[in-house]
Amino acid sequence: MEFKKVSQFENLEMAYVCDFSGGYISRNKNLFSQIELTDLSKLILEKSVFGTPIFKMGDGGNKLLMISGIHGNELPPQIASVKLFNELIGRDLSHTIYFIPFAAPKSSMNSERTFNSLDLNRSAHVNNSLSNLILQTALKLGVNFVGDFHSTAYNSNPGFESVFSSKAPSPESYLIANYISKDVGSEMIAFDFAGTSYKGAVEDVCNLKGIPAVTCEVLCPFSSVSEGSVKTSIGQMKSFLDYFGV
Repeated sequence: MEFKKVSQFENLEMAYVCDFSGGYISRNKNLFSQIELTDLSKLILEKSVFGTPIFKMGDGGNKLLMISGIHGNELPPQIASVKLFNELIGRDLSHTIYFIPFAAPKSSMNSERTFNSLDLNRSAHVNNSLSNLILQTALKLGVNFVGDFHSTAYNSNPGFESVFSSKAPSPESYLIANYISKDVGSEMIAFDFAGTSYKGAVEDVCNLKGIPAVTCEVLCPFSSVSEGSVKTSIGQMKSFLDYFGV
């Protein structure tokens, strides 16, 4: 993987996690209509046509990875990621932040939960699945912490605003989740050991690999953007960053 500088933005670099996942985000009207078309947003949308782009901001400190769109039909965190990215561009950051705004652009385009019929949050342990490639990327980059951002609908799992973590084998997962829960009010869900409830979640596999990670969920019907859901997701993202003093 080779990061290249983006000429029109100082201190911004990008690379691709893979080149077989691309999609036209603009075809998802519920998603696209909520994105302010700044120069940075246009760049993200353009690069997402050709695969799963990963962007790098800042240098030094902890290496933080923020992911959204693991489920393409969970729209608020994908919108929130682009909004937050626009807020941070050009800032003097004390840590290195990697952004994956659209983990599976093809799925986001079609507002599908799965990618090529595979649930990416149940297959991060499956070699060379798209979510496993994201994990491999995090390991290669030496990422220290991961925040994976989702939305959940009523009568689904978990069905309420929350933050998932585990106490072992990466105990700081629990500390990060506890901070976010107290900061923004998201209900905390903590497992004693990662991966005991089900296998293959990005957060769990990261924790099992020694990268403390959390999963944040906001409440919103799938394939929709309910009032306040994007703001809530941004709040979770900012709280994740605030834990590290960003």
